[in-house]
Amino acid sequence: MRAFRLAVVVSCLALVALLGVLTETVGLSGGGWLAGLGCLVIAQALLGRGLAESGAASFGAANAVTLTRLTLVAAVVALTVFELGLAPQGETPLDGHHINDFLPGAAPVHALALLAAVALVLDGVDGYVARRTHGETALGARFDMEVDAFLILVLSIHVAHATDRWWVLAIGAARYLFLAAVEVWPWLGEPSPPRPWAKWVAAIQGIVLTVVAWAVLAAWLETLLLAGAAVLLAESFGRQVLWLARHRPATTAPATGEVRAPAARAVGPALLTALACLVVWAALVAPVRLGELTPRAFLSIPLEGLLLIALAAVLPARWLPVLARGFGVVLGLLVIVKLLDWGFFEVLDRPFDPVNDWGYLGPGVGVVEDSAGRLAAVGVVVGAVVLAVGLMVVLVLAVRRLAGSAARHRAGALRSVLVLGMAWGLCAVFSVSFVARIQVASTSSADLAGAQVQLVRAGLEDRDRFAKQIEHDAFSDAPSDTLLRGLQGKDVLFVVVESYGRVALEGSSVAPGVSAVLDGATARLRTGGFAARSGFLTSSTYGAASWLAHASLQSGLWVDSQQRYNQLLGRDRLTLTSAFTDAGWRSVQVVPANTQDWPEGQRFYHFDQLYDSRSLGYEGPRFSYATMPDQYTLSALQRLELAPVHRRPVMAEVDLVSSHSPFTPVPRLVPWADVGDGAIFDPMPAQGLAAGEVWPDQQKVRAAYGASVEYALSAVAGFVEQYGDDNLVVVMLGDHQPHTIVSGDDAGRDVPISIIAHDPAVLAAVRGWGWDRGLRPTPQAPVWTMSDFRDRFLEAFAGP
Repeated sequence: MRAFRLAVVVSCLALVALLGVLTETVGLSGGGWLAGLGCLVIAQALLGRGLAESGAASFGAANAVTLTRLTLVAAVVALTVFELGLAPQGETPLDGHHINDFLPGAAPVHALALLAAVALVLDGVDGYVARRTHGETALGARFDMEVDAFLILVLSIHVAHATDRWWVLAIGAARYLFLAAVEVWPWLGEPSPPRPWAKWVAAIQGIVLTVVAWAVLAAWLETLLLAGAAVLLAESFGRQVLWLARHRPATTAPATGEVRAPAARAVGPALLTALACLVVWAALVAPVRLGELTPRAFLSIPLEGLLLIALAAVLPARWLPVLARGFGVVLGLLVIVKLLDWGFFEVLDRPFDPVNDWGYLGPGVGVVEDSAGRLAAVGVVVGAVVLAVGLMVVLVLAVRRLAGSAARHRAGALRSVLVLGMAWGLCAVFSVSFVARIQVASTSSADLAGAQVQLVRAGLEDRDRFAKQIEHDAFSDAPSDTLLRGLQGKDVLFVVVESYGRVALEGSSVAPGVSAVLDGATARLRTGGFAARSGFLTSSTYGAASWLAHASLQSGLWVDSQQRYNQLLGRDRLTLTSAFTDAGWRSVQVVPANTQDWPEGQRFYHFDQLYDSRSLGYEGPRFSYATMPDQYTLSALQRLELAPVHRRPVMAEVDLVSSHSPFTPVPRLVPWADVGDGAIFDPMPAQGLAAGEVWPDQQKVRAAYGASVEYALSAVAGFVEQYGDDNLVVVMLGDHQPHTIVSGDDAGRDVPISIIAHDPAVLAAVRGWGWDRGLRPTPQAPVWTMSDFRDRFLEAFAGP
């Protein structure tokens, strides 16, 4: 009927608007959205079936009021599911498994209680409207009663979870336990005389639960009210059961149940349906961290799957193809996101960002090509495309089969949903979990979808915010001749050691070896008249994407995404390089990893000279990803830029690559006079371990990482010993922590930084920084963000 269809559309739109407001105010999760909308649609479908079977001629104003109440109850469901997803320790739960950073730490109790209170007030309105319009019907009365019962159930779950009073669940479950008992003792389903007292008791349950949900009463008073309500409810149900027992029929026809298929039904279709169920279930509950991919991680009940089965069982048959295709495609996309999350967590220790991270796919393929060859890179691309398409097809087919089975076996499907739904609620209330960050009562896929939406929105909002930060620059109007007066006449080298992170110095198996190299280098440099000061910087990236760290260091801005990087390079901003160039230095960049032109080096950074793998004169072998050893890179810088006598002071950024993943094979240091064109390194790659011999064994990878960092640091120290003089200043730092396979989970983003100089005046200028003596910062050394360095450096060496 037209009025009902219009009411359904209005109700859905109203709930979407309400959930949107809740998202803005309390940070509603994707699981909350799914639960709220799913409950509303399922209830609407059941109501539509009831109207059709009753032959109702019109929908009625009273039913419209009850549908409004149902919409509010659906919002209460959304908030309750959102609250259940919040970990007891205050963790944010949206990572598809607790990784979304957009949620507040407190439960939205006031919004939940307010919506429940409005729904309770409207409970008296629909009956009044029905009486005034003479629209009382049995269906309307049942609709009103079921909405009341469902609201009480949801409120009892919320209160039990919020107050740790598990027995409160009995209040909400009473109605549904009674219906289950009817299946066993049919006489309990016989009609009984209307009892106004029962209506008052039901109203008291809703009022008491709502008041307790508001969390404004003393604990003892809450317990007293809840206990009183439970006693009244037990008395009411007990009286009804007693009356039915006294008046039950002498004989009761046995329940026939649904017609069962012949026992000789083919096994094949049943196995296919079971396989489809397993595929959908696994896709829904699969974690986003590869390290959590254990059998226990799949011991979850996905709320999304329960709603899918319920919808398939109650929706009209014509909607099943739409439901199957839509759910299957969305689930396929979420599985692809989970696979991307696996990689991003392993490499960058963060989830995939749908706005900014597509730009990493090209460089990622480039790393594979540089490390393993073009054929391997092509294989990775083709394999990824085939996997994505295959996942979409398989999941759409699996969802279609599962939905079709639920539609054919409606009663069994709804019973299964009811049982599993009760189990889901109990696990949610008690926060049952077999794996850290993964609850048995799962809404992980819905939460992941919500997180992706939030990330897209945050990425779009960040554009304007970052544009304002680019424009605001305290040094934009500073005279160029005063910016770096404290370094006049010095050659200043910013040497970036790839993947040199804090893990190389603390809490790892490689720390003793790396620390020994740094301490030995400090002692040798001291003998040559050099001194060093060291601290830590927090990098804007982790595991890869070192260009973000370089941009943060150079620009004084926090560049932690490809979007910010692209936005920055399209604008005019004072960088360390441009400050040196404007002050009279010859600025040089040495990037042996680059194999093609990089115009941004001159257009944005304003380097006078760019050197890459093609222009450094190297004739030796590659070392996996590294196009040349770090020792050769530094030797080439000396030969091409520092050795000439009649020249301007040089400022250079030198990006070393020997410690880049896969960290093997590692070259050996040779006498500096023998470096030549690099041919001396020819036999070394074959003498070391190939990447395939090291990866993915964690212990071997960590050992290779330690050896590569020791080599890189030794090369820098050896360069200073060999070529350093009173006018040399070296700023040596890491760009980011190494991959998670080396650093472990939650290792942080700190990287060491050291300033090495022969002239005491240079280190005197940074005395106020509080950095530690030597090349090895202690755990207590100061930590700045990488974006802080530019301003502090310019302030330290500015002229009077």
